[in-house]
Amino acid sequence: MSPQKVREVVRQIQGLPALKAKHVLAVIPRKSARAVAKTLDSAIANAENNNGLKAENLIVKEALALTASRLKRFTPKARGSAGPIIKRNSHIKIILSDQ
Repeated sequence: MSPQKVREVVRQIQGLPALKAKHVLAVIPRKSARAVAKTLDSAIANAENNNGLKAENLIVKEALALTASRLKRFTPKARGSAGPIIKRNSHIKIILSDQ
């Protein structure tokens, strides 16, 4: 999924408490919201298991959608030429804080 599509969703959860951000993502009708929700669930689970933090105290400190590698494909065009198709990918990064 392109980073531009993911950034629209990620901007909406920055600065929110983690559980509230989870509820916000549940009502956004976009495919990218489901991918961000999975990443947020993973970040919450990591904070609970690795650092012993409680989910109620966590805040989304930073949420980013960075550009990943692109797949380059070609489609046939008129008169034997080819037109490029660029399939963009993204890295979703969520940083949680307990402050």
